[in-house]
Amino acid sequence: MLSSPEYRSKIFVPSLANSLFLVLFLTLALSRGAFLLSDADTGWHIRAGEFMWDTFSILRHDIFSSATPPPSWMNHQWLSEVVMALVHKSFGLTGIVIFFALLISLAYSMLFKLLQKERGNILIVVFTILLTIASSVFHWLARPHIFSLLFLVISCSLLEAFQYRHRNYLYVFPFLMLFWTNMHGGFISGFILIFIYLLGNLIKFIACRDEAKAFYKQKTKVLTLTMVACLLASLINPYGINTLTYPIQLISDEFVMNHISEFQSPNFHNPLLLPFECYLLFMILLIGISKKNLNVIEILLVVAFTHMALYSQRFIPLFCIVIAPLLVRQTDWILNQIGNRFVDVFQKKSNDIRSLDASTRGYLWFFVGILVMVTGVLTNRIEYKFDENEKPVAAVNVLKRVPIKGNMFNDDAFGGYLIYSAFPQYKVFIDSRVDMYGVDRLKDYLNLVYFKPGWEDVVEKYHINWVIFNADSILSRYLMERNDWKLVYSDKVATIFVRNILENQDILKRYGDLKTVLREKR
Repeated sequence: MLSSPEYRSKIFVPSLANSLFLVLFLTLALSRGAFLLSDADTGWHIRAGEFMWDTFSILRHDIFSSATPPPSWMNHQWLSEVVMALVHKSFGLTGIVIFFALLISLAYSMLFKLLQKERGNILIVVFTILLTIASSVFHWLARPHIFSLLFLVISCSLLEAFQYRHRNYLYVFPFLMLFWTNMHGGFISGFILIFIYLLGNLIKFIACRDEAKAFYKQKTKVLTLTMVACLLASLINPYGINTLTYPIQLISDEFVMNHISEFQSPNFHNPLLLPFECYLLFMILLIGISKKNLNVIEILLVVAFTHMALYSQRFIPLFCIVIAPLLVRQTDWILNQIGNRFVDVFQKKSNDIRSLDASTRGYLWFFVGILVMVTGVLTNRIEYKFDENEKPVAAVNVLKRVPIKGNMFNDDAFGGYLIYSAFPQYKVFIDSRVDMYGVDRLKDYLNLVYFKPGWEDVVEKYHINWVIFNADSILSRYLMERNDWKLVYSDKVATIFVRNILENQDILKRYGDLKTVLREKR
């Protein structure tokens, strides 16, 4: 039987889940790899990991900025950064891209398999996973939050199996939470999930008056023990209980949430969020037209994660992952209630595809895809770097050749790249770690950027001697018109200004004043 032609042919046919993995992985690794590096924060994560790996110590204070005294830093992503540093040490930025492409592809192929276990219409499952991917892709970046996407899919799988398929794998949860707590602050979403399932079963236990009462009592007991075990496991981290309270403190900081773009509520005028809007409307439509009532757990999941997604666009990928199984269940129930020829043909076609997919054994292509990527990296046929059209690559190269002394004031969007490419020669004024810098430094940064009253005091307060900023910014245009600042470098991405003071005359002579040159060209 094992040697039959039919069996041999199916060895080389990948399943739908493996096909999804391959398409995602190859697309991200070959044609969309630069997209994963569009956020320069990847840079400081790598450097932080390298420092910890080299010193075998956990970073507890900032080392990358000019802030004095160095602010304390609760680096809750330390383990992710060490992993990133090890990947970077061996394969550079290209390895980072391939690694995160692998994590993303693995997460969504696992989610696809979870949706398949609902035993619903396979074509609806495919539609749901594609809509989930389209809604989440805007936040796919080579940063530690990708670990949270993978761990959340695993968490959903464990809880769905426990609640609906009566399979108890919850003993895995404490080990999962041990890693998750040390890899990304998104671990709090894992606790939210467990709590919702616990609360849902507790409500059912209290409300039941029949033999099901014992059933829900047992589930409540198991979930309670799981929650306690996960809490104990999560305390095994360098910062103790402070790690558990950190995510709540961060999202409770109104000033930070209102001034950092990725923490803000979704802007539906942004075309990148159109798939999420469709996802949201699709969910509302299904719940509205279905006569199948949501159970308590499903209601709690919809309320909690919809609120999170509308509160901050960072949570949209989490919302899509958690709600996807519910969409499949609701859609499948509606289709089963409709009795017409079109639906019957649709269901039959779905069953045929599901049967064919169940017989595939094409795991070979899973390994072939990874082998192709590894070979491409090792032979330098695939290479990724930060985009010099978006990041101050050329400006930093000049700064390394002709150093400028004194404290820098930099564009916060440049901070991660400056740390990656210019530390320890240069230390930044600010980067995306605004929770570490605190509200006062962020306010001072914004005061200078937008020339609010007292902005000159910010220059004196922090002894700022030079500025590297976005070439198309208000700050760059304003400094161009001031005689107390001299333009020493300019390209399409960044400008560098130095204070026109006696101490800087040597550096001004070495660089020259580009304002005069630009005026002559005009």
